[in-house]
Amino acid sequence: MSSANGSISGLLAPGASIVSGYEVLSHLSRSRSLDVYDAWSVERDCRCIAKVVRPDRQEPRVRRRLVREGELLLELTHPHIVRAYELRRRPRTVLILETLGGETLEHMIEAATRRMAIPDVAHLGVQLCSAIGYLHGRGFLHLDLKPSNVIVQGGQAKVIDLSLCRRPGRIPRGRGTPPYLSPEQARGGRGDAASDVWGIGATLYETATGVRPFPDAKYGSYPQAERPAPSVAESRRAPAAFTRLIDSCLAFEPSDRPSVIELTDELDALVGD
Repeated sequence: MSSANGSISGLLAPGASIVSGYEVLSHLSRSRSLDVYDAWSVERDCRCIAKVVRPDRQEPRVRRRLVREGELLLELTHPHIVRAYELRRRPRTVLILETLGGETLEHMIEAATRRMAIPDVAHLGVQLCSAIGYLHGRGFLHLDLKPSNVIVQGGQAKVIDLSLCRRPGRIPRGRGTPPYLSPEQARGGRGDAASDVWGIGATLYETATGVRPFPDAKYGSYPQAERPAPSVAESRRAPAAFTRLIDSCLAFEPSDRPSVIELTDELDALVGD
């Protein structure tokens, strides 16, 4: 939603109060449902991130999704998952998160002049497995793992955006980001831990090669629901063990993918190579 001069309408201006104790520093991004602000916490005397429902998307289901994400994050304590400070429900729904340094993995991939070394890709994968395995242990799937949902600083990764998290079970068709959907997410089916293993594999595939396994996927059109992913070997020369491992994460059938524990062990071995 933009005004005639091209600015995004309905945004809070710098200095405005988001809710009591939090002031806008700048607007960071707008998704289909949410606005994200760089904010100042008066109580903590520091910067933080504020996620709020867009003014034109004030729908109960959108608010419920943000509340669910906030409630879940407030229960989680993991070095590779973004930390939540507070969830406010009145006068507007606001989720307050820690400010992270570094950059998204997506930006790192786009800006890189050379592809990341395979042991470094494997090290990143171990951290993602740690975060996702912890989340699974709490009974939830992430279902939207992708480079733009990973922040990296000094070799340390943090998973962000748990807005699509849900319990294992039936997943509506197309739930998630098209190029990173597992086949069962793309066609609508049962989601379980193997769906997130696919997400880890797709993220590491792109990190290693600079390309997505299904770059032509878009809302309503999901080639991964019809055919297997191309091998890593088609886009990057890499150790055979790494190629086999990532290819197995992107296996068409969930039962053919490694478990998170198996994936961690094999990535750990590649870190030391």
